Amino acid sequence: MAEEQAYKVQLRVIEQKGTCGFGHKEGDVIVFDGRTVDGEICFSALCTIIPKVYAMRYGAEFPWVEDKDVATHACPDGYNPVIFEVRRLRE
Repeated sequence: MAEEQAYKVQLRVIEQKGTCGFGHKEGDVIVFDGRTVDGEICFSALCTIIPKVYAMRYGAEFPWVEDKDVATHACPDGYNPVIFEVRRLRE
């Protein structure tokens, strides 16, 4: 898939328990368009979520999710988890 055919991917915080050291809260939105990142994201969460973002940009589908354009991802802080919805934007 050529870069101009790749999808934007949006992250949205759908759940946050405990105290996120970065300050993420429900409703935070981050958008990846292949060149820029619009929004703020914790570097620890970014390091773990980028493979899923990259895969979804280029059409990957995960067989365990019902909606092929939506997945979830948890940050690596097990005591203060932030859960992100990862959504492929078909614009």
